[in-house]
Amino acid sequence: MTASVRDDAAVRASWIPMIGLFLAQVLMSFNVAALPVSLGGMVEDFGVAPTVASTTIVVYGLAVAALVMVGAKIGQRLGWLRVFRAVIILFACSSVLMIVSPSVGWAIAGQALAGASAAIIVPALVALIAENYQGEQQATAIGSLGSARAISGFSAFFIGGALGTLVGWRPVFVIVLVIAALVFVLSFRLRAVPGDPAIDIDIVAAILIGAGIVLLTLGFNNLNNWGIFFADPGAPFDIAGVSPAPLMVVLGVILGQLFFFWTRRRTAAGKVPLVDLSVLRSPRERAAVYAMFIIVAMEAAVNFTIPLYTQIVQGRTAFDTAVAMIPFNLTVFVTATLVVRTYKRFPPRTIGVFSFVLTTAALVWLGFVVTNNWETVPTILGLIVFGIGQGALVTLVFNVLVTAVPKQLAGDVGSIRGTTQNLASAVGTATMGALLVALLSFGVVQSITDHPKLPEELVSQVDLDNVNFVSNDDLRKALAETTATPAQIAEAVGVNEDTRLQALKYGFLVLAAISATAIVPAGRLPAYRRENIDGDGDDTADDATGDDVPDDDV
Repeated sequence: MTASVRDDAAVRASWIPMIGLFLAQVLMSFNVAALPVSLGGMVEDFGVAPTVASTTIVVYGLAVAALVMVGAKIGQRLGWLRVFRAVIILFACSSVLMIVSPSVGWAIAGQALAGASAAIIVPALVALIAENYQGEQQATAIGSLGSARAISGFSAFFIGGALGTLVGWRPVFVIVLVIAALVFVLSFRLRAVPGDPAIDIDIVAAILIGAGIVLLTLGFNNLNNWGIFFADPGAPFDIAGVSPAPLMVVLGVILGQLFFFWTRRRTAAGKVPLVDLSVLRSPRERAAVYAMFIIVAMEAAVNFTIPLYTQIVQGRTAFDTAVAMIPFNLTVFVTATLVVRTYKRFPPRTIGVFSFVLTTAALVWLGFVVTNNWETVPTILGLIVFGIGQGALVTLVFNVLVTAVPKQLAGDVGSIRGTTQNLASAVGTATMGALLVALLSFGVVQSITDHPKLPEELVSQVDLDNVNFVSNDDLRKALAETTATPAQIAEAVGVNEDTRLQALKYGFLVLAAISATAIVPAGRLPAYRRENIDGDGDDTADDATGDDVPDDDV
């Protein structure tokens, strides 16, 4: 068979194998999107605080971020198809753990296993598409992964909300199990990608980046439980009275710096690094990574906050949460799909700056107009504007990274993208939870201690050292066990409502400040337009405005 005949056959390849890869992306995205909707159900089933239940979200992102670079090398060494099938089975096992979990620890373990599996699925999808499709079909197949992520995320809120309201949160993960089974069956229609045993996995770099990400995430996730600076009673240990949480964050940053030092040294010695750092060689690529981290972290924070308030604070159903998320998720989906049409008219720099201005303005707006009712027109408007900025940025920054490097480094871009997005998601969820609880705790202590109708003898019966988000009904039940009178209980519930809303408003304003800090680095994104990019991914030669810094001069 001649080369031209083989190329024609590749162009006419069946789309059936792609259905399996499409469903593999749906598998991961549906699982992640189902977790926030399941938050209220897990809190009720396991009897834990919402910040503890949200650890399932954190640990998934943590596992992907810590292992995706290693996962890419494992796939290259052992063969993508063989490893892909193995991790699909592991993902199915993770859904079984979620379905039968008797405690929150089992659910956390299930998501850790899912995250470890996804760390290999993410790079495997691109590799298997490249092996099974060529030319126009390949471009269409890669583009469909973005659609799968958006569609599955949007549908998970509806399906998860409906099931969570009518049946419970566990059946949602039966759907995940069924999807995993379909992906495994369809994987036998894929062509095998042979492995290369000669590929060397940099174990030292893997340990450094993995440990660094674990410490960073655990530190951020436990700032509230263990203490922001001084150790709380719930901390597992302390060092001279200092909480282990901030120490973990500092140590994680140090290990991250050691990873970069080790990788540069290994590259200089002519050895294959865990990831090629040349993909971050210029301020433009570094600005894109920073922008990606900020926008994904803010998205995770919003996805955590809305279910927290609708299910835990307001005591509403999971379906109510899905309805509350419609403006945000639908806007993200539409914007992420349509923003590519603007690339020929506006450079990434303009789109990036404008989008961060939108997210900042939307968060400031929400900080002033949000109430305990998410269905008000001002709140919906704020979520829509934030969704426009978020959807545009997530698509934009990945395109910037892919365009800026040669095609042979696309795998390294995928590793950095996976690490950045999942670390940002974990840190965004954990930090928002810690921030809201800290604001709530401060507000409750101030309001109760200064309240004229809540005497000191009643306040002493309440544990103000472990304030967390509770519904009004749960608060009434807790206060019924004290000496509080009905009038005092009503006053305490009013204080709880006021401080919860105040914490929410301040939380949005803090997110707005973080978003504003990203406007400046967004100005370092490339100024080229799409028609000025050559086929090798080098955008330095034909800059639309001529004001970018050439890579060799950085």
